[in-house]
Amino acid sequence: MSANKITGRSAFLALLKDEGITHLFGNPGTTELPIMDALSEHPDLNYLMSMQESLVVYMAEGYSRASGKLSACNVHVAPGLGNAMGAIYAAKFANTPIIITAGQQELGHGLTEPLLYDSLVPMAEPLVKWAVEVTRLQDLPRIVRRAAKIAMTPPMGPVFISLPGDILNEEDALELGSRTRIQTKVCPTEETLNALADRMIEAKNPVILAGHEIATDRAFEEAGNIADVLGCAVYQQTVQYGAHFPSTHPCFMGALSRDQQQVRDVLSPYDLLIVLGADVLRMSVWAPVEPLPDGMPIIQIGQRDWEMGKNFPTEMAVRADIKETMAALTPILERRGGQNLKSKSTKNKEVLRSKNWTKTREGLTKQLKELPKSGAIDPSWMLMTIIDSMPEDTIFVDEGIISTRSLPALLPYRDEISLFGMASGGIGWGVPAACGVQAAYPDRQVIAVIGDGSSMYSIQALWTAANQRLPINYIICDNGGYRIIKERLYAFHGNENFIGMDFKEPAVDFVGLAKSLGLPSTRVTNHNELVPALQEALDNRAGPNLISVSVDKGRF
Repeated sequence: MSANKITGRSAFLALLKDEGITHLFGNPGTTELPIMDALSEHPDLNYLMSMQESLVVYMAEGYSRASGKLSACNVHVAPGLGNAMGAIYAAKFANTPIIITAGQQELGHGLTEPLLYDSLVPMAEPLVKWAVEVTRLQDLPRIVRRAAKIAMTPPMGPVFISLPGDILNEEDALELGSRTRIQTKVCPTEETLNALADRMIEAKNPVILAGHEIATDRAFEEAGNIADVLGCAVYQQTVQYGAHFPSTHPCFMGALSRDQQQVRDVLSPYDLLIVLGADVLRMSVWAPVEPLPDGMPIIQIGQRDWEMGKNFPTEMAVRADIKETMAALTPILERRGGQNLKSKSTKNKEVLRSKNWTKTREGLTKQLKELPKSGAIDPSWMLMTIIDSMPEDTIFVDEGIISTRSLPALLPYRDEISLFGMASGGIGWGVPAACGVQAAYPDRQVIAVIGDGSSMYSIQALWTAANQRLPINYIICDNGGYRIIKERLYAFHGNENFIGMDFKEPAVDFVGLAKSLGLPSTRVTNHNELVPALQEALDNRAGPNLISVSVDKGRF
């Protein structure tokens, strides 16, 4: 882009667009007014306003995860950045590429410590790949270009730019430059590929752990092919925040839990763990036993070298593009394995078909259909009914916590964008993230199943969905409180005195809340009401809908 006389604020937006950004998520304040002023010069940049800064980042995170593209969002000075920190943590955890900016007081004015001022770069640094403040207008193009490059280079992640007001308001001739993308679609050497193939063939009973990079690299086909050739069992990683393997593949066994002993028992029959773009057995709460069986060797392939050998020794750790590596490795396995491997694979797949995900789902759905259709609605029955009623290409957004515990066993992953779930564990992600997902795929149905407790962290994001006419179908699982915390308090401490865990006196009226924010809403309390309510919502593509489902509260 050639040199021209331009304001900092307009140059900033022009740079974002040239980096491929089409959506800017934001919550404006006084220090962001220069950007808001310049938006009229860039009508092709879609601005989505949300009512709190964490929601802004969550929306950008949902958009980037769904689209695979770089996104941008803007928050308001130090308090706004503070509000956004939990959401930035979520973006870091999920390796989501976002340029996060905050308006800052004018250079020099910060020295007087005006209202809302603090140094923004040290605040952001722990959670981003790079953080910087612009101190000269002439540096703005270089900084934005570098930030975009860093965010989009695997392992991807958020970056942060502090934008002082005087820099944005200054005008000068600027050379805006052009963007840089680092080509990381590379394979291991032939020697490494042969060594990987030989080690996999040598194993008598290998198992694959499929993870996040299979989804982000859109590598379902390649992952399925390598499982076909090996004929080995495939499990989804322990944190199921995406569609990590095609569910109906004969080798797919389902998701691993985050119960250390249970995972150890599942993995014990195998003699090699092949980790494909996954976290290696990430757990939640401490247990005295390790999830990995003693002495079990690991092969790991992916871009996130921090995860390799982090908690367990890795016999072969290969940093490479997962899609390209699997594509190159499959024919080598076929060639070096020959007829022996082909026969072994055919035999193994026949055995797996009797107990794989598809077979297990058949049994589970049969049980759920036999449940009585009176009394409280079972969350798993609700999920089965939703999945059976929705179009096959529906995108599912999950933050149901305990109400969607059975989702990995019920939802078919038909493509790599079938599911987007909360990755980091910090609740409040789902309602705003669904806005970003729907913005990325306006022509596909999006169903967001959210726990009642989670929804209250970010309920005002419903307004953005209504304002932008995003046809998201929100389903709130209303069990009247923090059911998972009750269960853990009892399990860990034998305590049934649930202080601060119930939503009562008053109860939360989700239908009333949603209507006040512009959404057609209804409450479902009986089994026979769910399908008609869902069908009405799916038929309404004019904007978002909300269904509040009264689900079983559990034993407590």
